Amino acid sequence: MFKTITTLFLFLNFTISFAQQLFCSVQDKQAVKSKITQLESLIKDNINNTMVAVGKTFLDTPYIAKTLEIGNTESLVINLQGLDCTTYIENVLAFSLLTKKDTPTFDDFTDVLEKIRYKDGILNGYPSRLHYFSEWIANNQKKGLVTDITSDLGGHISTKEINFMSAHRNLYPFLKDNDTNLKQIQASENYLNDKEICILPKNEIKANEHLIKSGDIIALTTSIKGLDITHTGIATREEDGRIHLLHASTSGSVKVTKKPLADYLKGIKNNTGIMVVRVNN
Repeated sequence: MFKTITTLFLFLNFTISFAQQLFCSVQDKQAVKSKITQLESLIKDNINNTMVAVGKTFLDTPYIAKTLEIGNTESLVINLQGLDCTTYIENVLAFSLLTKKDTPTFDDFTDVLEKIRYKDGILNGYPSRLHYFSEWIANNQKKGLVTDITSDLGGHISTKEINFMSAHRNLYPFLKDNDTNLKQIQASENYLNDKEICILPKNEIKANEHLIKSGDIIALTTSIKGLDITHTGIATREEDGRIHLLHASTSGSVKVTKKPLADYLKGIKNNTGIMVVRVNN
């Protein structure tokens, strides 16, 4: 009886398409459609300002970790009810890009989200997800969606080895007992270790802050062994004239930091600096 009720609940409340590998609640599908109807009023003079306008429609949305770790196979998860720092960026970028399209639909949204979230825009199992944010940046630059401008801001080349996921495979259910997935994740790590990555050091951010625009994507780099990025957000120039961080905060919800970005980072022990990414018009 319980199994029957559970199956019925899933049928009534979730859209699960095995052909498209889509996982989306009825509530989230309606939320996407509602957000799409708002887009015309959110279009600004450029994509950067549109990013901020779209990003602020998510203010106070609860922070929820690991929303993509659902089921036994990788699916395109749509969840606007709770966001982590990366899914926040992905959803804001997806909706912002939809403003370039006439009469966008729910299917347009899922197509754009898949393009953003997965290597070369194709969902093909767990390793195809862009787990490391520095690879997310590189791959979305390859797709023509964004440009890494960290070097233009005075960034320095990082020689840090990236291997956190393979070194801690027990933390990831899809890696723990799957050697095939592990090998593909290691291939991503090898790719990053062969690639030059620029970082703007923490103590140089304030001096270069004037080069950062509202709507730029900010990725926080870390001293944690084997890891590239620990957090992400969107730059927003507030009334004080300073760049703040609009982000899905682990302290509870989507918000704008009270302190400017350069000052906010001083309170993060393992932070070493930032990467800055600009969305292409």
